[in-house]
Amino acid sequence: MTSVKRVFDNIGNPDVYSWTTLLSACTKLGQVGYACEVFEKMPHRSVAVWNAIVTGCAENGYSDVALDMFRRMHLLGVRHDNYTFASVLSLCSLELVDFGRQVHSMVIKTGFLGRASVINAQLTMYFGCGNVNDAYEVFEEAEGLRDEITYNAMIGGLVSVGRDKDALIMFVEMQNVCLRPTELTFVSVISSCSCARVGHQIHAQAIMMGFEMCTSVSNAAVTMYSSCGDLNAARMVFERLEGKDVVSWNAMITSYAQGNLGGAATLAYVKMQREGTQPDEFTIGSLLASSESIEIVEMIQSLVIRNGLIFKIEVSNAFISAFSKHGYMKQAYEVFSDMSPRNLISWNTVIYGFQLNGFAVKGLEQFSLLLLSRLRPNVYTLSIVLSICASVSSLRHGKQVHGYIIKQGLFSEALLANALISMYAKSGVLDLCLRVFNSTSIINKDIVSWNSLISAYAQHGEGKRAVHCFEAMLDSGGVQPDQATFTLVLSACSHSGLVDDGTRIFNSMVRNYGF
Repeated sequence: MTSVKRVFDNIGNPDVYSWTTLLSACTKLGQVGYACEVFEKMPHRSVAVWNAIVTGCAENGYSDVALDMFRRMHLLGVRHDNYTFASVLSLCSLELVDFGRQVHSMVIKTGFLGRASVINAQLTMYFGCGNVNDAYEVFEEAEGLRDEITYNAMIGGLVSVGRDKDALIMFVEMQNVCLRPTELTFVSVISSCSCARVGHQIHAQAIMMGFEMCTSVSNAAVTMYSSCGDLNAARMVFERLEGKDVVSWNAMITSYAQGNLGGAATLAYVKMQREGTQPDEFTIGSLLASSESIEIVEMIQSLVIRNGLIFKIEVSNAFISAFSKHGYMKQAYEVFSDMSPRNLISWNTVIYGFQLNGFAVKGLEQFSLLLLSRLRPNVYTLSIVLSICASVSSLRHGKQVHGYIIKQGLFSEALLANALISMYAKSGVLDLCLRVFNSTSIINKDIVSWNSLISAYAQHGEGKRAVHCFEAMLDSGGVQPDQATFTLVLSACSHSGLVDDGTRIFNSMVRNYGF
C-alpha cells in the first residue's frame, strides 16, 4: 500500500483516471477505509469512479457501505449503468429483497433490462432471497439474451434452493439451445445429483468435454459419488486428479468419515500434509468426527496448536464434540473454557457433551451461564436441556424451560413439543403430556410427536390410552406409523393385557404396512 501511495503522490496533476486507478488499487488490497478517503478527496467523480467504489466495497464484504454509496449516487442524480446495477443486485439478500425489487424497477426504467450482466445479477439476487418464481420470470423475459452465465445462474440457484430435478432440466435445455456447459455448470449439476446413475452420466459427459482434470469438477464428483454410497468411484476420481487442492482432500476425508472409515481418513490426512497441502477448519472437523480413538484426537490437537487453527471457533467446537464423544469431558471443557469468543454451537456442544456423559447437573449449570451471556438458546439448545431434565426426572427445571419456551415464542416448534412430552412422561405427568400435544400452537404434528405421546402412555401402563392415541393418529390421515410406533403400541398392549387390541394392531401392521 505504501508503494501505491508513493507512485500516486509522484503524479503532478492526477486526472480522473489516476484517481480511479488509486481507488481500485486500494480496494484490491483490502484497504476499503482508505479507498473511501480517496473517493471523498476526488475533485470529479465519473460513473466509473462510483462503480469502482461500489464494487470494491462489495467485493471486500462491506455490503452496507456499497449500498449506501449506491443510494448516494442515486440521490445526486448520477446515471447508473449496467455495471452499477449488476454490483448492487448481487448484494441484495433476503433482508433486502424489497430494496432489490426497487433496483429491479430502476433497471426497467433506465433501459438496462436487456444487458446480460444485469439479468444474471437479478437471477442471483432472487435465488439468494429464495424467490424462485421471480427468478423464473426474469429468465423467461430474457429470451434471446441468455448466455452461459445466465444458465449457470439458473442451475446454481435451483440447486441452492433444493430444486435438483429442475436444475437437471435446465441443464438439458441449455444444451438444446446450443450453449456449451462450462466448468461451473458441471460443478452445480453434479452437486445436484442424488442418484449415482445420473451423476455418473453427467460426470462422464464432463470428462468427454475435457473437464476430467478440472479440480472443481472432480471435487464435486468425489462428493457426489460418496453421498451416493459409491466410495470406490469417489476414490478413483480423487486418485486420478493431478491438481488436488485443500477442497479435494477435504472431500475425500469427508467421504471416509461418512463411511465410518476413520483410519482411512487419518491416513489421507497424513498423505495430504506429506504432499504439502495445509489443512483448514473443514479438514479438522471431518477428521475429528471420524476419529476412532482419543489418541487420534490428541494427535490432531497437537498439530492444530502448532499451525494456529486451534484459535478458529469451528475447530474448537469440533474438539469439544470429539472429546465428548470419547468420554473425555474434562478435556472438552478445557477447550471450551479457553475459547474466546464462543458461539452458540460452542455452548450447545458442551451442554450436549455433559448430557451424553451423564453429567446432568453440569449441563444445567452451563445452560444457566448461557442465559447470562449475550447469546440466546435456540431450539436445539432447549431440546438438549429438556432431555437432561427428562434423564434426571427434574420436573422443576423442566417446567422452567417450558416457561422460557413459551416466553420466547418457540412453542410451535415440533422438536420442542416432542422433547416436552418426553420430559413430562419421564416425570409421570401424563396430563401435561396431553396438554402439550393438544396445544393449538403445534400445527404440524409429526410421527415423533405421536410416538412421544404413545411412549408416554406405554411407560406408565396406560395401554388403552396408547391404543386410542394410535387410532387417533391413523384417523388424522396426515401421518403414517413407522416401526417405532408399532413397537410402542404393541408393548403397551402387552403390558396392559390387551390381547385383542394387540392382535388386531399386529395383523394390521403385517397386512397394511409390511413390517
